[in-house]
Amino acid sequence: MSESALELVEGTGNVFRDLCDPEADLKHAKAILAARIIMTLDERGLSVRKAATLTGFAAADFSRIRNANLGRFTLDRLMKVLAALDGNLQITVHVQARGQNEPAMVT
Repeated sequence: MSESALELVEGTGNVFRDLCDPEADLKHAKAILAARIIMTLDERGLSVRKAATLTGFAAADFSRIRNANLGRFTLDRLMKVLAALDGNLQITVHVQARGQNEPAMVT
């Protein structure tokens, strides 16, 4: 395949939207929260069992999050898990119309 046969397409920043998933924004928000949970676990050196003991959430929940198996989680449940791991975090949801400069995101 030659280089001229390739077309470079810039993504939206939301892979789920790029793949035309009807729940793209929800899945993207869940993925961001899950990534932050995993980062917090790694930074604190917590196993899923230790995280379960500290937070009261099941170790299986942390295993599912680590494996990106987020289908059983609501957005608010992921926020509660993250808040239980790190009470100093502030979670903010920005909502804006599509087509503006920045996509909707959760920080």
